[in-house]
Amino acid sequence: MEETFSIRPTERADRNWVAHFLDEHWGSTRIVSRGKDYLAHLLPGFIAVRDEGENEEPKPIGLATYNIEGDQCELMTINSLVKHQGVGTALLDAVKAAATEAECKRLWVITTNDNLDALRFYQKRGFRLVAVHPNALDASRRMKPEIPLFGHYGIPLRDEIELEIKLPAR
Repeated sequence: MEETFSIRPTERADRNWVAHFLDEHWGSTRIVSRGKDYLAHLLPGFIAVRDEGENEEPKPIGLATYNIEGDQCELMTINSLVKHQGVGTALLDAVKAAATEAECKRLWVITTNDNLDALRFYQKRGFRLVAVHPNALDASRRMKPEIPLFGHYGIPLRDEIELEIKLPAR
């Protein structure tokens, strides 16, 4: 059955839900990327909510957070609780639109060498591999010791992979 959902920006009132969601899916609200430490529940973002009946509260089914610095936008986190329904793509499109509106020149993301699903997801949506940062997770673990030694499919977590998509000028 096809999910019907909408995307909305996160609001201050969402912070507790976002923090709980990140704790559950990322193990923490702390995100380390390229040697910087972020509290992702305090960053701007978008929530995907399932469209429910008139008498039911909309249910969150996805989250994306991002950080804009200068003319660069980094996608910090993205999760969909329902697979293959377009939720992740819709969240990514919302972040791209926000980055374009902010006159960013590129949208970039870091993933780890074990995250084959993320590499597939981003490349199918126009992202290109632009850098591999060998052994970057050693430094990240010094900042966030809870990063595991092994990731998806039992692959040792070692490297950060940077992907980007160029954004159109407004």
